[in-house]
Amino acid sequence: MYVCAALFTLPLMTTAAEALQRLKDGNRRFVERVGSHEASLGASPRIALTQEQKPIAIVLGCSDSRVPAEIVFDQGLGDLFVIRVAGNIVAPSLIGSVEFAASQFGTRLVVVLGHTRCGAVQATLEELRRPAENQSPNIRSIVDRVRPSVEVLLRTELAHDERALIRHAVRANVGVSVSHLRHGSEVLERLIREEGLAVVGAEYSLETGEVEFFDGLVLP
Repeated sequence: MYVCAALFTLPLMTTAAEALQRLKDGNRRFVERVGSHEASLGASPRIALTQEQKPIAIVLGCSDSRVPAEIVFDQGLGDLFVIRVAGNIVAPSLIGSVEFAASQFGTRLVVVLGHTRCGAVQATLEELRRPAENQSPNIRSIVDRVRPSVEVLLRTELAHDERALIRHAVRANVGVSVSHLRHGSEVLERLIREEGLAVVGAEYSLETGEVEFFDGLVLP
């Protein structure tokens, strides 16, 4: 009996450029308050996903409750592999999570998603100016990873403009995380070099709901 081979064709891998466009389109829908039917949590997609997952993007974002990646990008069940940690910092276990998703699922876009008014960045700036006594070593581990990206800003004119300082510090922190992922893992370096993996930085605006992907940090 002849059976159409197309029925068994596996879905093509989503490229980094395609995934980035889907995230931009989804964020536009979110800002315009036009939800996508594809983002529903119906039974059919949930059951289908019990067999495998093919997330289009890996999102390393902040734990802030106001920045849920699936919602701000208007994506559905199984669309995003999300890693959340205060300050969207990069540590060994987080790099390992990115490596796992990129290698295991063939996901070709990694987004480091910061956001305006980031509390972890603000806490780091405060700690640099007025060191706290008896600070939790666990919280300090977060501060210490944010510190290199922001402490240099305190030696510039930005130190006299709090709003501008925080704005630049948030973006600097995202940039450092992007750099760590691009250059701090042999696995990711190989995937970037040979298989089209892209690591980009972005900032979510709490005020407008818009996500801005940074110039200079877009697809290689």
